[in-house]
Amino acid sequence: MEHPRALNRTTDSLRPKRPDAQLSDRLRDYATVGMALFWQRMLIYGAGIAIGAYYIDTRLALIALALFSISEVFDLRTFRKVLHTKTFDLITQSRARMHVLIGGALNSGTICIIVLWISAIEGPGIHYMAFFILFAASLFAAMNSHQLISLLKIKMVFYGTTFLFIPAWDIVHTGAALSSPAWMHLFTNIFFLYFMIECARIFMHLYQRQLEQIENLRQEHEKVETAYRKKSEFLSTMSHELRTPMTSINGAVILARSGMLGKLPPRVDSTLAIAEANCRRLSLLINDVLDLQKIESGKMKLEIEPLELGEFLNAAIEMNSPYGAEFKVNFHTELPSNPVFVQADRHRLNQVMANLLSNAAKFSHAGDTVTIRLETDERSARILVIDTGIGLSEADRATVFDQFSQVDASDKRQVGGSGLGMAISEQILAAHGATIDYRKNPGPGTTFTVEMKRSKAPQNDQDSDNTAALATGGMNGVSPAYSPKSS
Repeated sequence: MEHPRALNRTTDSLRPKRPDAQLSDRLRDYATVGMALFWQRMLIYGAGIAIGAYYIDTRLALIALALFSISEVFDLRTFRKVLHTKTFDLITQSRARMHVLIGGALNSGTICIIVLWISAIEGPGIHYMAFFILFAASLFAAMNSHQLISLLKIKMVFYGTTFLFIPAWDIVHTGAALSSPAWMHLFTNIFFLYFMIECARIFMHLYQRQLEQIENLRQEHEKVETAYRKKSEFLSTMSHELRTPMTSINGAVILARSGMLGKLPPRVDSTLAIAEANCRRLSLLINDVLDLQKIESGKMKLEIEPLELGEFLNAAIEMNSPYGAEFKVNFHTELPSNPVFVQADRHRLNQVMANLLSNAAKFSHAGDTVTIRLETDERSARILVIDTGIGLSEADRATVFDQFSQVDASDKRQVGGSGLGMAISEQILAAHGATIDYRKNPGPGTTFTVEMKRSKAPQNDQDSDNTAALATGGMNGVSPAYSPKSS
């Protein structure tokens, strides 16, 4: 009978291997850096080739130009393939890694061949030009090739071997004594090589820490998304489960208060009135939560139609006036005489206006007047809701449009609310391509502004408007000027 561990190893070997996600990130990072530094490399190569052609050997410079061109073309093709690959499978990832390593070996090998050629032309000595090129190439590799350890190792092996070979060849070729400068150059290069390896190690360590931090952030983001999704599902389920019994309770309370089940004592009626008000409040909260879930899940459907804002605002004022009366607040409109059309969902825009007007009423003082003004220009229409109440400041901006947030979140606040109204309004308007914002008035109170794109009037409305304009504007057909109306 086969041992369980052996069986597990066999099962693991048969299981298809998955590509390394971190390696994919490393390949993309290296390709991104490689593309970004293309012109910098061209400038370095061009300057080096020009100096070499003038001071050392023109033939060598032309050969270097050809080799560097081949290397760069190969690298650019590899970089583009890596960056254009959206998802790496195991084969694609292995092939991309192999091409990157081949490109790195081709590039560093070319540099080493050129350096060795230069040192041979210079003969035994200090080798300023050769060592400077090696120094620059090593530093460039440490700074920009640390994404892939195997690639950095290849480049460092090429450069390190060349660093040590040049002074070692001078020693062998000249038979230099230990006290000669050739040995000093060898020891200096050994020290320099250690320095470059340490620099590369530091860059690799910093990059690895960065990758780990990104991975931690990614995992935390996934956890937050999962928690948010579960929260949304829970709220949606609970809201649906609460809606049915709440409808029954509310209906029973209304039926009892209607007198159809018999006359109620005053104390019982007042108690049921409180219950009815709280049922209505809870129903509104449930509806708000369900609306929010629809918006966040992308399931909110808009029934867009041409909407004349003057008529719409008058109807909205009429619907919300009883709520304003509860707070002894009046609503006053200032509308242009000409019709103003937008493309909107009447029901959802009514919801926005109900939120704006209820907030204006709740945060105004008894006896105050809330002004609803419609302003227009050639492209847009702006609905302004102006109150003279408590007023908001810029410091409140973070909470005004946030979910489940109240500007006054204390237990002693004078008005209630779910803290969802403005968040829902902002989302509804965003779905219309519209915006909502507020500013503090110069005096008391706040002005909320809804800005929407104007649309052309429907044909039948345009014809009636032209007829009205001719009737009121005389023979020239000039439409009447703006004159505010109130209701």
